Amino acid sequence: MVAEPAGRCWWHGLLAGPAAGARQHGVTGPALRGLSRFAEMRGIPAGAEFRLDYDVIEAFCLMGLRGRAPSTRGTYRSALYRLAGPVHGKPGQRATPFAGAAAPVPYSADERAELAAVAAAQRDPAKRASALAMVVFGIGAGLRPGELVALRGSDIRRRRGRVVVDVRGSAARVVPVTAAYAGRAGELARHAGGGFVFRPGPADRSYKNFVTNFACALAADPAAPRLSLSRCRASFICGHLADGTPLAELLAITGIRQAESLARYARHAGGAPAKAVLRAWDKSQPGRWHAERRR
Repeated sequence: MVAEPAGRCWWHGLLAGPAAGARQHGVTGPALRGLSRFAEMRGIPAGAEFRLDYDVIEAFCLMGLRGRAPSTRGTYRSALYRLAGPVHGKPGQRATPFAGAAAPVPYSADERAELAAVAAAQRDPAKRASALAMVVFGIGAGLRPGELVALRGSDIRRRRGRVVVDVRGSAARVVPVTAAYAGRAGELARHAGGGFVFRPGPADRSYKNFVTNFACALAADPAAPRLSLSRCRASFICGHLADGTPLAELLAITGIRQAESLARYARHAGGAPAKAVLRAWDKSQPGRWHAERRR
């Protein structure tokens, strides 16, 4: 825990620390000042252990920087996360991408069919299965890259007549696979057994671009849509939004912790069900910080 120097603002000492980085005067100082004002207005006690809480940082970047460019929000968030690490440890896998960024565009029905064809056209059986796994567990279950990389055949099972995925990690949950992809999900599970579904065999699974680099190397027609797991996940989320899946259920199966993060996707889903999610989010806001102060 970082101690506050007597008679000084709680964050002054952090600017001299190694976590502040070389850009401390251009980024870290303004980020800390903004965070401090934001937290003070909401009754959050002074002190790095309170104001550098990851949830407070996320709220500041979402609401305290409303109207600022997504790149600015992301820069401030990164600077504050570096300072929060020595106080609270590593944040682990966040529930969603940064909420201020635009949501990826979901695939259309025609594009989904093309992606399945691209996967099936790979000559190497292992590459074909891994490409199909991206489509099936991205569009059909909304998995993130790290969740797909860790997925084993034994994590896929039947429950109450449906194929479900037991997602491991910090956002552990049970996800029912969308009906159109359930059969393929079962086939991939049987083929993998207890091994990895995506790119089985020895590999550095902690590599940041493990999934992205694989997708970029797939053989495909230049006119075909590019296979992207983030767009696959957006397709899963927007599909549920369009179908009117209840807000609490959708948060649970996506691993998203805050309804405002779903609002990023709602504009792509359209229709009355998506608008209902936005209304539910709006109604949830007034008492949010009252609850935070009681922690």
